[in-house]
Amino acid sequence: MKQEDCLRPEVGADIISTVEFNHTGELLATGDKGGRVVIFQREPESKTAPHSQGEYDVYSTFQSHEPEFDYLKSLEIEEKINKIKWLPQQNAAHSLLSTNDKTIKLWKITERDKRPEGYNLKDEEGKLKDLSTVTSLQVPVLKPMDLMVEVSPRRIFANGHTYHINSISVNSDCETYMSADDLRINLWHLAITDRSFNIVDIKPANMEDLTEVITASEFHPHHCNLFVYSSSKGSLRLCDMRAAALCDKHSKLFEEPEDPSNRSFFSEIISSVSDVKFSHSGRYMLTRDYLTVKVWDLNMEARPIETYQVHDYLRSKLCSLYENDCIFDKFECAWNGSDSVIMTGAYNNFFRMFDRNTKRDVTLEASRESSKPRAVLKPRRVCVGGKRRRDDISVDSLDFTKKILHTAWHPAENIIAIAATNNLYIFQDKANSDMH
Repeated sequence: MKQEDCLRPEVGADIISTVEFNHTGELLATGDKGGRVVIFQREPESKTAPHSQGEYDVYSTFQSHEPEFDYLKSLEIEEKINKIKWLPQQNAAHSLLSTNDKTIKLWKITERDKRPEGYNLKDEEGKLKDLSTVTSLQVPVLKPMDLMVEVSPRRIFANGHTYHINSISVNSDCETYMSADDLRINLWHLAITDRSFNIVDIKPANMEDLTEVITASEFHPHHCNLFVYSSSKGSLRLCDMRAAALCDKHSKLFEEPEDPSNRSFFSEIISSVSDVKFSHSGRYMLTRDYLTVKVWDLNMEARPIETYQVHDYLRSKLCSLYENDCIFDKFECAWNGSDSVIMTGAYNNFFRMFDRNTKRDVTLEASRESSKPRAVLKPRRVCVGGKRRRDDISVDSLDFTKKILHTAWHPAENIIAIAATNNLYIFQDKANSDMH
């Protein structure tokens, strides 16, 4: 794979908090801790080199959320963008949802490359003319102008959540979407901002009885009545909105029985699911916990059909990872377009890829030191002890402040976006070569 781009200056507010391709892969949106959304557009292929892939350049930047203060609860609401989701394109404009901890906003992105000229009642500056000076009528015409990208807020969905929103998902019916916080999931209509329907509520009558929280949720890509949500206890619940208005009783529970020999103080923490993604086919689900990624078949609840170790060498380091809070990091996972390869992040700016067909896996690094534009990425290896190869990295020298939590895969091509703290890396597969 070769690196295509590396962007964003190193500033605290510029730490990337979410990455998302649109449905065609032509646009890529990132959100950051400062409440900004940056949209990148893929440049068209050049005529001189028709087989070369277009690069991604900045298309538009806008401030999505501002810091707020909840006076009733004396709480600051930070502006950090937790999630971005694109809506399927219905016309020339693009639309996306962005959310911070409390408020979801619907944005419309449009282009303008023409401007009207020749008004009868207005002058060139837009001011009304003195009607007595208008002696003849002219037909206004559209004149070409430099391309302008306009971003406007269409809807603001507020006051739907008591707790922090961790995920949003657009339904396949293109009319509704859901938002999830720690204890509840709400269903919204894209055209209605003043009310939502609560479809999951796991809040106990007494908060002292609370044993688990919702960590992520997603709609099925094809069946608008199905959705899944994951919990901090490592379980997945598939719900069917046809069965009941309130989906507290799940249709299917996906849970892997714990091996008693592996039981430890950290077992529950590392089994918490940080991300869940349906495959494009809708047949499988991909989940990420602290040490593994798992593939589940919707038809088999008892155990995952595939389990991949992301960084098993950290099992002996859990105590120090607990002390520095890294054990609570929430890594995301992603499918490639054909559901044959899965990707997730790790520490030291490493990210992992697993080929489901060949069972091969690779560790790659996204960093300025090891990657120059158009350079080919070399596989990396972490060694735990004993003999080391020349390029191996010792597990004791890993940098836990450099972590890749957010990744995205182009829906059709082998192009990936990796958020490494405050840098965005876009890698693409070399032409006519295998993924690895």
